[in-house]
Amino acid sequence: MDADVAQILSGIGPRLREIRRSRGLSLENVAEQTSTSVSTLSRLETGHRQPTLELLIPLARIYRVALDRIVDAPGTGDPRVHLEPRRQTRGGVIVPLTRYPGRVQVFKHVLGPRKPQLTSHEGHAWLYVLAGTLRLVLGDDEHELTPGETAEFDAAVPHWFGPAGDTAVEILHMFGPHGDRAVARVTN
Repeated sequence: MDADVAQILSGIGPRLREIRRSRGLSLENVAEQTSTSVSTLSRLETGHRQPTLELLIPLARIYRVALDRIVDAPGTGDPRVHLEPRRQTRGGVIVPLTRYPGRVQVFKHVLGPRKPQLTSHEGHAWLYVLAGTLRLVLGDDEHELTPGETAEFDAAVPHWFGPAGDTAVEILHMFGPHGDRAVARVTN
């Protein structure tokens, strides 16, 4: 076997384990969802079993990642950005969509149920609800936003946002660190 191929294959197991753990899933959870035995998954993660498409495709679906992220295939000149989701300590997942320090930042958030805790800081924020119902607390006011609705506010106002109920909410969050505001160039 080619040394480069062997190196790629040896990295798949640890990468699978990292992805599974970052999503807070046990081997048993994944085994149930993929109809693969716990033993097979464990051997795959430890490198004692060769990865096959038959095993990797269901895992990619469950983890909601592209196969090339699991395999870490060499670059092909593909211009797409490969996003890196990060689990937040207070619950949920954040995916940075831009990488411009000091400028407007864009994030995709999946926010799980959590206790409201007001915060304030310099900047300006915009929220767009993709799925679920968002609860937005701005000072003494509360708002509920549903898919397709937006909100914008000065981040110096004490605020908190998260799911309105017991299920997660998915949002796009734009943040201008210096109070930058969106500029509408086209209106109907």
